Amino acid sequence: MTGIAADDETQRGPTTKKLGRRRAAGIYGAIVTAAILDAAGGHLSTTALVISVVVTLLVYWLAEEYAEVLGEQVEGGRLPSRASIWETLTATWPMVTAAYAPLLAVVLAKLAGASDLTAANIGLAAAIVLLTIHGWLAGRAAKLHSWQLYVTTSIAAALGLVMIALKNLVLIHLH
Repeated sequence: MTGIAADDETQRGPTTKKLGRRRAAGIYGAIVTAAILDAAGGHLSTTALVISVVVTLLVYWLAEEYAEVLGEQVEGGRLPSRASIWETLTATWPMVTAAYAPLLAVVLAKLAGASDLTAANIGLAAAIVLLTIHGWLAGRAAKLHSWQLYVTTSIAAALGLVMIALKNLVLIHLH
């Protein structure tokens, strides 16, 4: 059930909450992927970079879900069931899968003859595009239109661009 009507307002049901968590996990995964590609790109081989992104996302995903399980334990006074843990893990798996498209771009660029740095930058561009798409989809899911949708999408894109700007600031001006 996606919502229950009450006093002409829609309350969020379990399905809406789960979709929101999946969307948030995808956005977070895209941000982490972009940050790693930005920070380590050109400093690691393409293979090491891909492994670093996947392992980092797996650790972040497990750490976040461990914290959720602990939070549920405190809230309910008991450990959640295996089914509940599995549901939580599957709901946030997009944190890891958000890296697939950018990493595919990295690998394809490398196979096409790009240097490690160029391949990482292509993957970073793919991550920023993915982040922008996630922002747009989240805005559309929230039924935003016109300038509100534009602002929401622009903020998502800006997060990725800020990472690039900070990297350039640190590497060029402070290093």
